[in-house]
Amino acid sequence: MLNLKDRNLLKSKNYINGKWKKGGAGKFDVINPSKNNKVITVANGDAADATKAVESAASAFKSWSIMPAKERAVLLKGWFNLLIENSDDLGAILTAEQGKPLSESIGEVCSGAAFIEYYAEESKRVLGSTIPTVSNDRRLQTYKQPVGVVGCVTPWNFPNAMIARKAAPALASGCTIVIKPATETPLSALALCELADRAGIPQGVINVVAGNNSREIGLVLTQHPKIGKFTFTGSTSIGKVLMEQCAKGIKKVSLELGGNSPFIVFDDADIDKAIKDCIATKFRNCGQTCVCTNRIYVHQDIKDQFLEKLKVAISNLTVGDGFEDTTQIGPLINKAAVNEMNDFINDAIKKGANIILGGDQHKLGGCFYQPTLITGVTDKMRVANEEIFGPIAAIQTFKTEEDVIERANNTNYGLAAYFATRDIGRVIRVAERLEYGIISSNSGVFATEVAPFGGWKESGLGSEGGQEGIAEFYETKFHSMGGIDS
Repeated sequence: MLNLKDRNLLKSKNYINGKWKKGGAGKFDVINPSKNNKVITVANGDAADATKAVESAASAFKSWSIMPAKERAVLLKGWFNLLIENSDDLGAILTAEQGKPLSESIGEVCSGAAFIEYYAEESKRVLGSTIPTVSNDRRLQTYKQPVGVVGCVTPWNFPNAMIARKAAPALASGCTIVIKPATETPLSALALCELADRAGIPQGVINVVAGNNSREIGLVLTQHPKIGKFTFTGSTSIGKVLMEQCAKGIKKVSLELGGNSPFIVFDDADIDKAIKDCIATKFRNCGQTCVCTNRIYVHQDIKDQFLEKLKVAISNLTVGDGFEDTTQIGPLINKAAVNEMNDFINDAIKKGANIILGGDQHKLGGCFYQPTLITGVTDKMRVANEEIFGPIAAIQTFKTEEDVIERANNTNYGLAAYFATRDIGRVIRVAERLEYGIISSNSGVFATEVAPFGGWKESGLGSEGGQEGIAEFYETKFHSMGGIDS
């Protein structure tokens, strides 16, 4: 039994128009990937439920969109405060359904809450403009107005923060929202709704439809005529399908998709710092993030030194249940993910890679996988070309700056890239030449509510975070006022 201070945060029904509703398709179980046991059974929503949620959001939009930004900000600040006050319980719910260490889960709750706080304030600073007139009898202005009802599909790897990061700017701008959380992790979404209700956010402004028929719910959220914008975080392959569906109604779209992040270690790098940063970005959430390091490029002159220290660091990582205090690496999300890691390893070995550490299911069994280090990686292997989404550190070497930049850019993805060097000139050159939406030099951590987060190429469209994040939820209206002199 999940130990919570406030049991009312553990919800089992969908949240539509401010009410807790049964699902039209029965129920489904939420499984703890660490213990492979049932956390709770929740309502299984369907297309009809999604349609009701969209219609409720459309009705709520009429009043929410014209509420003064300052008043919306007060409600959002109240929501933020409740998330912080209940962060321990929200973290426990997250760990139970997703598996990551409790400290990471609580950290995720707090980082998600930070977006709510930031956009509560930022909504008051979105401005239109006055344009110099072209004639004395006319005045020209632009207005920023909310785009409408937002359809939102979120992933299982960050089930709290990904919702907060989307819902915060949507609600702050005056939009209303319908959220379809991942089937694996609906509980964090429902808990957020409970706290939104307590904060006084009006009924219909935020809605959650959980359900295991993602296709039929997705069709509603991408094609319903009252949907003004669609936002999605997930795989590139699914993102392309959803974008195509949105195109039929010319919906405004934001997509945060897959990655193939390089981590480049130059010969002048602070190796100990680079090791720390590499561990942070490679093994966070058991490697299950879109910005996790995927390809590690080490200058040939420091390869041996770097590998030895990286081996020690990986060996010291503790794998276990997310609720154990010593755990640093939790489970993969399901058995299919374990099988996928084995497929990556088998492909790499077949093509000449060497296993230094790990390379198989962990002794704990189930969904646990050994933190893994492989060398002799080439560009022909799957680990160099596909998003790994697991705890496999794949090492390649390079000779020159020009060579490694070319190899790092040789991918259809362009989400995040990392590099380590103490040469300030190189910092600037490499940052400018890497074809990625996010660059992090000499650091394995970059995410913040005050800066944009988004990818290039097949890693997505649009940005979340910062001023750019709230701009995604507005349309610009131009007003030409004639007859001024008449």
